[in-house]
Amino acid sequence: MKILQITPSYKPAYIYGGPTMSVAKLCEALVHDKDSNLEVLTTTANGKNELDVEQNKQVNVDGVPVTYFKRITKDHTHFSPALLLALRQKIKNQNNNALVIHIHSWWNLVTIFSCWVAKLYQIPVVVSPRGMLTNYTQNNRNSFFKQILHSLIGKSLLKYAHIIASSEQEKEDVLQIIRPKSINILPNLVSLPKNLQTQNTGMNPSTFQLLFLSRIEEKKGLDILFDSLASLTTIPWHLTIAGTGKETYLESLKLKAKSLKIDSHINWLGQVGNSDKFKLMAKHDLLVLTSHNENFANVVIESLHVGTPVFISREVGLSSYVEANQLGFITSVDSRQITEDLLQAYKNTAKRQSIRLEAPLFIAKDFNEEALTQKYLTLYQQILNET
Repeated sequence: MKILQITPSYKPAYIYGGPTMSVAKLCEALVHDKDSNLEVLTTTANGKNELDVEQNKQVNVDGVPVTYFKRITKDHTHFSPALLLALRQKIKNQNNNALVIHIHSWWNLVTIFSCWVAKLYQIPVVVSPRGMLTNYTQNNRNSFFKQILHSLIGKSLLKYAHIIASSEQEKEDVLQIIRPKSINILPNLVSLPKNLQTQNTGMNPSTFQLLFLSRIEEKKGLDILFDSLASLTTIPWHLTIAGTGKETYLESLKLKAKSLKIDSHINWLGQVGNSDKFKLMAKHDLLVLTSHNENFANVVIESLHVGTPVFISREVGLSSYVEANQLGFITSVDSRQITEDLLQAYKNTAKRQSIRLEAPLFIAKDFNEEALTQKYLTLYQQILNET
């Protein structure tokens, strides 16, 4: 079985956050399967810049064969004619060997045109939308362009594809937009360190230590969180913000914090490396993520892996898992409700202590890398058998 993974960006393009890490982690796990042959086609996308990598030639990236292609556009369309031509040639060279194409993300010209090429040659396609197929995403940024693209070509392509949703919530979101050939739920593979000290060292035991660790953008709901924290006047708290985003949006958040007179309670760390983020999580009392929309949220798994409870909105894909296993606190995207729920989380020290002990065990059991990898391989084979 030949597996072609197609993604608009690949590491080291860490600027795109969780999706880049999830795709790479999946490929690094799948490449070890002896009965399949995997390779990645991607672009040099790295925000407004390009990765400094060799182009049009297969290179080894942490054990994974990857080919980077130049993109013509420097925006989120990621148009790369060279990638599409290479894909067409690989399909033609495949002869009668079993081939499945797994496309990551949507609403860009790499993914949509790659799906079109695959459909043209009747190659089975798997699409992992990575949060791109929701009403929120469809109607948020460049909504007119997305609606036109969806009507002209996107709808027919998605009906041809088999979709992998990372959570039950993402599945429901997808089905509101399209009825694909099939849809399955498979969680993201997340890189988790082994033998990490998970004991909370506590930077200041008398202060409620909150952590936001994610890409900083509008959908993450930091503005609502700020409003909530401004009203949280009965307890001492401190918020650490780790992540990057557009400079103009960052500045607007900093101005908002200043106007709410909470800026002295906030520490802006910027980007934190993978080797440091788990220790950072373990030092905090609560990971907070009050997103308007989040298909999965790798950071939730990472936080629970080190035993740090999570405080997340119901719009986060993993909220049902967290709620069912009592691994954190679920809130809304209403600032008043968030304030009340934060106060309850602060008071419920017994639950937070219990989560710190039990969460790593849940994550080790439910997000086992070998078991998840086998589920992806089984799905690929099942799709090939049906064609």
